[in-house]
Amino acid sequence: MGDPMVRRLLQAGYSVTVWNRTHSKAQVLRAAGANAPESLSDAVAGAQIVISMLEAGPVVAQVLQAALPTMEASALWVDMSSTKQSEAQQFHATLQAAGHAFIDAPVSGGVGGAQAGSLAIMAGGSEEDYEKVATILAAMGRPTLVGPAGSGQVAKLCNQLIVGATLNIVAEALLLAQAAGADAAAVRTAIRGGFAESRILEVHGQRMLERNFVAGGQVKSQIKDMHNILAAAEAANITLPVTQLVTQRYESLAATHATADHAAALLALEAINPGQRLGAAPDKLG
Repeated sequence: MGDPMVRRLLQAGYSVTVWNRTHSKAQVLRAAGANAPESLSDAVAGAQIVISMLEAGPVVAQVLQAALPTMEASALWVDMSSTKQSEAQQFHATLQAAGHAFIDAPVSGGVGGAQAGSLAIMAGGSEEDYEKVATILAAMGRPTLVGPAGSGQVAKLCNQLIVGATLNIVAEALLLAQAAGADAAAVRTAIRGGFAESRILEVHGQRMLERNFVAGGQVKSQIKDMHNILAAAEAANITLPVTQLVTQRYESLAATHATADHAAALLALEAINPGQRLGAAPDKLG
């Protein structure tokens, strides 16, 4: 995700310095015009805006702590990773205590959205800080301020809740169509454009029919998101029974298909319906 996001910023005319824990990944971006120092300290030194795009909250915490000593006074850190709300709030507190500002701005849209500059960007922070980076974020997609620090992660979790649950429902609908004697591909075509239409039905419904589970969004990432959703629900003192069920379905894939696309929800469904298999194509797992 970070690679195409950097390219969008460079195309928009921004001067970008990049750093990656695997230095060769950052080096690739030199040809596109980015600076790529070997050390994190050199990467953040002098920067008024620092943007992170990392695997998960604990990694963000490590990188943030390592970067703090050489950060420019009053710098603004924008974390576009997907983390827990509580982690984002802690990052905000840590940076604020050190005289810096923080925005959590997770994204949705995948690698394709990053390449096209069409990411949905959900920002949590103060209006004053958001105004400083709104134009920068707009080079990568469609940013929206959704509340104070930590709210961006809540919005991303809401997005992932809908995505994760809808993937399972689409899998159930297509398997039901075939098991009941209908042409599953034709059923998908017939219901598109009605109230059941969604990006999930369009993209992942086709993936399921083709049995293409080469990863875009991975099962292990969806599991992480589902656990973060349940943690946020517990903190907000609410119960999400459907989310609990969806989490169980993805957890059943963890041992065998952790790196498959999250459309592999179909495989979890087929596992509890012996003898039922959508279509005749071989599985593509990458």
